[in-house]
Amino acid sequence: MNSVRIKKFTAAFLIGAFAISLPMSTGEGRIHDPKIKAISSSDLRHGDRANTDSRYSGYNYGAIRNDYRANSSYPDINVPKTTSAADTSIIGTPIASQEQCVEYLLRNNPNPKITVSPEEIVAYYYEEAGREGIRPDVAFAQALKETGFFRYGGDVVPEQNNFCGLGTTGGGVRGGYFPTAQLGVRAHIQHLLAYTSTRRPVTPLVDPRYDIVRKVYGSRTLTNWSDLNGRWAVPGNYYGQEIMSMFLAMLSIDR
Repeated sequence: MNSVRIKKFTAAFLIGAFAISLPMSTGEGRIHDPKIKAISSSDLRHGDRANTDSRYSGYNYGAIRNDYRANSSYPDINVPKTTSAADTSIIGTPIASQEQCVEYLLRNNPNPKITVSPEEIVAYYYEEAGREGIRPDVAFAQALKETGFFRYGGDVVPEQNNFCGLGTTGGGVRGGYFPTAQLGVRAHIQHLLAYTSTRRPVTPLVDPRYDIVRKVYGSRTLTNWSDLNGRWAVPGNYYGQEIMSMFLAMLSIDR
């Protein structure tokens, strides 16, 4: 890492990472935005798989998979280029490489509990997030925080392909199940998009809480990862800063 990158890394680390903590596994003290809870008390609150899966019965996952593979005409999104490691925006472009993401994961957990290879899941993040204008490297860091580097150990189990605690509220509530890792990544990215943009996803909707978020926030949107504090997870006082700290550690790995 050259001197310029070292300076950027150090400055961003001192500003945004003063409260770094160990990654949590999904289900730890979580509930999405408390404002949303009031209008979604029946949404994904069941702890058993059969009941939870019924919440997804309206989605034709077979058609979605075919659409993902065949459709190359999704609209291009005008996204500002991310140029600084200190930039805390959720929307943007990647700085870290896919190789850095994979290496960061494997250094922290050589045996991740995922249904695809580390290379594949990182590629899904770059494709899905890139298509929606979300920063894929930082979104992947969020997934690592939420799952404890894919060790899990909380309410969510690896077979759910749920990488962001979507729909889980603690106390044994497992939350959302997705039939493939690809669709689990898509749901994660769409949920981030729900908070950060009024624009609908360009891909078929698989996040069952997307419309709930949009109904509550209306024309309002969030901008920075720290804006998720107390919203994505509760109490989550330094939730966004901890995600950025993980991203900076990822970025420090030689390309």
